[in-house]
Amino acid sequence: MGNASEMILLISRISKENDFLMATLYTIFGVLSLLGNGILLFVAYRKKSSLKPAEFFVVNLAISDLSMTISLFPLAIPSALAHRWLFNQSMCTVYAFCGVLFGLCSLTNLTVLSSVCWLKVCCPNYGNKFSYWHACLLVAGVWCYAMVFAMGPLSGWGQYGAEPYGTACCIDWHGPSRSSLAMSYIMCLFFFCYIVPCTIIFLSYAFILMTVRGSRQAVQQHMSPQNKITNAQTLIVKLSVAVCIGFLTAWSPYAIVSMWAAFGEPENVPPMSFALAAMFAKSSTLYNPIVYLFFKPNFRKSLCGDVAQFRGTLCACLCRPDPIQKEQLQRKVQHNSTGLSNGLPENHSSCRHYPETGSGETCPDYTPQKTARILTGSLHSEVAVSQLSNEVQSDFL
Repeated sequence: MGNASEMILLISRISKENDFLMATLYTIFGVLSLLGNGILLFVAYRKKSSLKPAEFFVVNLAISDLSMTISLFPLAIPSALAHRWLFNQSMCTVYAFCGVLFGLCSLTNLTVLSSVCWLKVCCPNYGNKFSYWHACLLVAGVWCYAMVFAMGPLSGWGQYGAEPYGTACCIDWHGPSRSSLAMSYIMCLFFFCYIVPCTIIFLSYAFILMTVRGSRQAVQQHMSPQNKITNAQTLIVKLSVAVCIGFLTAWSPYAIVSMWAAFGEPENVPPMSFALAAMFAKSSTLYNPIVYLFFKPNFRKSLCGDVAQFRGTLCACLCRPDPIQKEQLQRKVQHNSTGLSNGLPENHSSCRHYPETGSGETCPDYTPQKTARILTGSLHSEVAVSQLSNEVQSDFL
């Protein structure tokens, strides 16, 4: 696993109790992320024919979050429980590469999503022309942008290494003190992958907020029929803002601590600060499915329909009677159907209240009717209730 100095970096620098706590939280995050993002992708697949171009970024975000969960948590959890990094240096590099790639992909994806929302709300003449082809191109661009910075340390621009707390790997934040090339990489990473995206997200939603407010005032003054469109745009904006706030809240502590270690004195950064910041960053995989599955009407409706269909199928399979019970049930139904009323079988297929023809012909299908027996003097007569006057009929019923 390397020389002695490298071995020290791969041993946990926080207490076993804190490592156990982190492993427990990682397990909870991993299970919830697998379920949430998996269900979100399943719902998106079921309604793929009705997905809007902007929702492609929601699906892409779920893919990147699920990929981060699958690639990082199975390595981080046992290492935290063992109180040291359990794998070799190559796996450390793979772990760091996946963390940077999928993390930057999620952040870039949210940046593009905010820009698309701004285009559709603030510039509808251009936003209405946004098509599936444009969405696919932007999704591909998101992955390429993240790949450039993730491949940097593998090509010599920057370096991957162990986290300061010892049980995970990421960018070597101590590199700037030893190499100007590592310093330039971290500066570019901080500017192009944190400052620029956060600025674009903030400005996009600020302009959207001003546009929506102006649109609401116009609707209230002129009673425009575009009120429904404004409400739909407002919902999309609220959901996107919620996801962005959750993601930035999760990653901002890690960005602050990383810059502290890169441009300050690395020895002064407590290992537990890095551990907590990394834990918050990994919780970012939970916010997207929670927001869209619970608060987006069409996703929630589709999910409820799928759950209802699954329950119906499961109940039909579990509650299906065996052949003996089925035969007993049929006999009981046949026995109940042979009861007599007015001398005729109590069966809808029989000719109840149908005059006898005497010809032996089979009676046609006849729907049973409610009848009333009327006493006129000493004579009884039976007529259909529907033939009575409304006043008499209401009294009878």
